[in-house]
Amino acid sequence: MLKTRAVMAGLLAACAAGSAQAADWPAGKPITLIVPAAAGSTPDQSSRKLAQYLGDRLGSSVVVDNRPGAAGSIAMQTLVRSRPDGYTIGFGNIVTMAINRSLLARPGYDPDKDLVPVCATTTIPNILAVSPGLPVHTVRELIDYARKNPGRLTMGSGGNGTTSHLSGEMLRDQAHIEFRHIPYRGAPQAQIDVISGQVDFMFDNVPSILAAVQGNKLRAIAVTSKARLPVLANVPTMEEAGLPGFEVNAWGGIVAPAGTPRPVVERLNREINAYLQLPATRKEAEQNGSVVVGGSPEAFAQMIGKESRKWGDLIRKADIKLD
Repeated sequence: MLKTRAVMAGLLAACAAGSAQAADWPAGKPITLIVPAAAGSTPDQSSRKLAQYLGDRLGSSVVVDNRPGAAGSIAMQTLVRSRPDGYTIGFGNIVTMAINRSLLARPGYDPDKDLVPVCATTTIPNILAVSPGLPVHTVRELIDYARKNPGRLTMGSGGNGTTSHLSGEMLRDQAHIEFRHIPYRGAPQAQIDVISGQVDFMFDNVPSILAAVQGNKLRAIAVTSKARLPVLANVPTMEEAGLPGFEVNAWGGIVAPAGTPRPVVERLNREINAYLQLPATRKEAEQNGSVVVGGSPEAFAQMIGKESRKWGDLIRKADIKLD
């Protein structure tokens, strides 16, 4: 009995200490934000702006730690091995939180067990763009061209398992067409070959491909969002183009190691939501074709679950496998 009481007293003391530490967090200590992308990429740029804001609001520096590679699993493995004390957080996106669990045989982490959602930040649709030399101006013309020229079309992507790749697989499945997928090490490399005409078409995130479209280097024939984008008001959605339910949005948000104190998660959630409501944040999002999300940790968890089921079904149906 005495031993049991001693154990319980120890647990209560530990909980009290943890609560006290959470209440004091961040106490001027630096916070690391792990980003599964290279410096200069769209996720990196948006994460650095958020990091600057959080640093100002929390009174502690927030340092971005870029960990690209292995479909983001390197970054996530680093994150889940970190102490769950609020001093290491990460940027979790559609690939690391939803796609990898079905695409990779051994991702090295479990998004549900090893990580806790903090707050969704933005969603970013793709643009379906074709080479200027390809004689198609609509999605219907692209589909007809593919059917009249079986095996002729090529599609570039930013790599296997990216939303640029899986958007193409969704098109293949819904339109019942065939084309050859050419994965690149990144979207910029794929863009170069689509612009030159070596590759026929590609899907890519709006911020990444918008300049090429606006500069008439690529022809945008559809967007993968549910509604048209203000920045490309004349470009129809895939659904308007005749493919019901076709919607693809890359998304991201802040996550933390499982076991991170709830008060820390709630504080981060409040600050991130405040950042997302800033007029400057919302204006920038509209200009680059993204949509501000925000909301509770629970809402982010529901998004992750829904997207995991959606992409898991497509990956299994298309029999996409990566080592």
